[in-house]
Amino acid sequence: MMKLPTAITLCEVGLRDGLQNEATILNTQSKITLTKEMIAAGLTVIELGSFMNPKAVPQMADTDALFFHFSEVKNVELRALVANKKGVERAVNCGCRKIKLNVSASLGHNLANINMTPEESIARFAESVELAEKSGIEVSGSISMPFGSPWEGSISLDAIQSIIDAYLKVGVREISLSDASGMAVPNQVYTMCKHLQERYSDVKWWLHFHNTRGMAMANILAGMQAGITHFDSSLGGLGGCPFVPGAAGNVASEDVIHMLDEMNISTGIDLVQIISSAKKLQDWVGHETDSYVLKAGRSKDLIK
Repeated sequence: MMKLPTAITLCEVGLRDGLQNEATILNTQSKITLTKEMIAAGLTVIELGSFMNPKAVPQMADTDALFFHFSEVKNVELRALVANKKGVERAVNCGCRKIKLNVSASLGHNLANINMTPEESIARFAESVELAEKSGIEVSGSISMPFGSPWEGSISLDAIQSIIDAYLKVGVREISLSDASGMAVPNQVYTMCKHLQERYSDVKWWLHFHNTRGMAMANILAGMQAGITHFDSSLGGLGGCPFVPGAAGNVASEDVIHMLDEMNISTGIDLVQIISSAKKLQDWVGHETDSYVLKAGRSKDLIK
């Protein structure tokens, strides 16, 4: 018999990982509207944006304004991606209470982007973690491409564990495995997640899948079977990594919620409201997105 959790938690990453790759730059009020709708729908973890250089990522230039606007929101974890200490300073100044750091498990990818090994990158995170914790900000970390990389192909478990150990050394105990290359397959996801949970039992694990080759839903199912209960998803399936050849978007939030609803696995999220928000976002970015539910609707709506 398939062993699955009775409930899972979703982090909505559309406002950050989704919009950062869009040619259309949404205005702040539109982002505020979507965030309010997502909170009303029951989402309790939302990635509002990132504290990156606005010249490099203009889609995220208003992240500070979003955190100022939602500074009084309770019982919802609003988080942001941060690259360095300067980003943490911005997080402190606008009232952000949760940040996420990122490093690639692919040596080639990390060297090409910032000319450092993954371990050297994380060592640089120590000052960011220190400032964040001193300011009362929680810190999580993510590892890109642990399931495979266009640079090296497969990534060794030893390489992944050395990054996890480096995160733990600077005090980060919430870690996301991010399939930015879209190369993960279900048996690999299951085996790795079972092993890492046993080896690092005090770590809170998240999984983040891109649907580049149509594997994201199967990989989420494999993750759940392995005991993972925290996953990222994106409204409409927006997103993709600009540095990875052929990379498509994230798995669509409405597709994941629909699957879980049909499996009687609780998310606490109103699918009808999420579909409405995803359709609105699709209209705003001006193109169709890789979402099955937006095209086909809910299964139960077809039953006479």
